[in-house]
Amino acid sequence: MTIDIMVIIWFSLIILAALIEINTMDLTSLWFAVGALIAFILALVEVNPIIQVIVFGLITLLLIVSVRPIVKNYFKTNVIGTNSDRLIGKVATCTKAIKVGERGEVKIDGKYWLAVSASREDVAVDEKVEVLAIEGVKLIVDKIK
Repeated sequence: MTIDIMVIIWFSLIILAALIEINTMDLTSLWFAVGALIAFILALVEVNPIIQVIVFGLITLLLIVSVRPIVKNYFKTNVIGTNSDRLIGKVATCTKAIKVGERGEVKIDGKYWLAVSASREDVAVDEKVEVLAIEGVKLIVDKIK
């Protein structure tokens, strides 16, 4: 019994995609491995190589488009909701001057936050700033002009 070259190609692709998936955990390469597994089975029963490639492409595309978003959403376990993202876009008042490259402090919704300026301008006490983003426990702000 001779081993068809397509069997070797599909088997190699399964291993390669699985290794990439193990290292990235991005849930993308996994679907290539599944598509290659189906094509590998087709190669074992000696289906035409063109059909193998078409089935591989269709299965992979179908899985990426339909199953990946569902699985990715299911495994999204490390997200902790804090409601702090509601601060983005709001206006805060500077309570401790924010020098370029240094931390200052702002007050928003009755709470004090560490803040850094997104621009190359110092922010003086009592100036109004807009919250652009949140990184950890500090706000990224920009002076309102």
